[in-house]
Amino acid sequence: MTQFRSEFLTLMAQRGALHQVTDEAAFDAMLQKQRVTGYIGFDCTGPSLHVGSLVQIMTLRRMQQTGHRPIVLMGGGTTKVGDPSGKDEMRQLLTAETIQANKQSILSVFERFLKFGDGPTDAIMVDNAEWLDQLKYIDFLRDVGRHFSINRMLTMDSVKLRLERDQPLSFLEFNYMILQAYDFVELFRRYGCGLQAGGSDQWGNIVSGIDLGRRLADAELFGVTSPLITTSSGAKMGKTAAGAVWLNPDQRSPYDYWQFWRNTEDGDVGRFLRLFTELPNDEIARLEKLQGAEMNDAKKVLATEATTLCHGRDAALAAGDTARRTFEEGTLATGLPTFEVERAKLEAGIPLTTLAHLAGLTSSASEARRFIQNGGIKLNDVTIGDVRAIVTAAELTADGVMKLSVGKKSHMLIKPV
Repeated sequence: MTQFRSEFLTLMAQRGALHQVTDEAAFDAMLQKQRVTGYIGFDCTGPSLHVGSLVQIMTLRRMQQTGHRPIVLMGGGTTKVGDPSGKDEMRQLLTAETIQANKQSILSVFERFLKFGDGPTDAIMVDNAEWLDQLKYIDFLRDVGRHFSINRMLTMDSVKLRLERDQPLSFLEFNYMILQAYDFVELFRRYGCGLQAGGSDQWGNIVSGIDLGRRLADAELFGVTSPLITTSSGAKMGKTAAGAVWLNPDQRSPYDYWQFWRNTEDGDVGRFLRLFTELPNDEIARLEKLQGAEMNDAKKVLATEATTLCHGRDAALAAGDTARRTFEEGTLATGLPTFEVERAKLEAGIPLTTLAHLAGLTSSASEARRFIQNGGIKLNDVTIGDVRAIVTAAELTADGVMKLSVGKKSHMLIKPV
């Protein structure tokens, strides 16, 4: 591993968050001499980011912690195009209203991780729609487009992936890398931004921005990427059977978020503690050496520390307490996620397979049926063996709820309204 002298690159390398750096020596030297402004872009394709974006959010946080200024670039403009990087198919085009609503919903996450304001290292949030929406297309093609070689663009992984799999790549998406490169130049002009960071799949786009900055503004720009995070079993980070692990609490409860980290594979605990928490390295080294049942203690620490960063300490501790009472004491923990059902429907009766699917505990009623056949679904901690079972209000406990469990780790309170 390269020995860096700047605090930022040293920290990124120590925490396993560094993959590539353009012109390492020059950038390392710049970081030691001056405060650097750097950015990462996030498109507004949904109402919440998921844990797949967490490495990049932590990169901005570490930038700020080491005395530099982070820019959160919201892709109000580029979301209208769609980034083809790592995608097999064209994304659905969103309306301007949906993009704006998604952007507002996403903002709250960053306020947990970054300090915003007017200070020298305070983060700022910018929307690339500010300049992209104002472009005069012909002028843009003449001034910017002429610096891009079609031959080189065809070698980009984001383009090659589609072509190799015979998937269509629209001309709209083909322009994405030009727009992202232009973002870098605009941020340099407006804010003196000298760094773009991103995932390893963004390397081609980042290098294109650096090259465009040199051509248009004679700017010395740099790029940093983080590795693609997969689990020990090879799964993509943040993907579960129930779907993406969202960062907004209204998309995924703090309890479910805590449980996601608690269920980390043994071989990933040390790596995830470095990437997604701020525990000291020596404490992480101690935790990752634990064996057997003691490894569960390390997973609980990971879950609590990661949840604290995203949802706050109180929510993290409450989630841990709910898990303890549910799994270790076997009690009906009222802190479990709740799924509300119309009382009239419950009194009439709902098929258990349908209820499990509606509650988000299975991906379909068919999957719920398979769980039942394998003894994997419980109602109020009693295993249900009949795939035709009907759930009614008679199953409600004295607390006015019922506990539905799928597998050993997924639990939900069913509450009539």
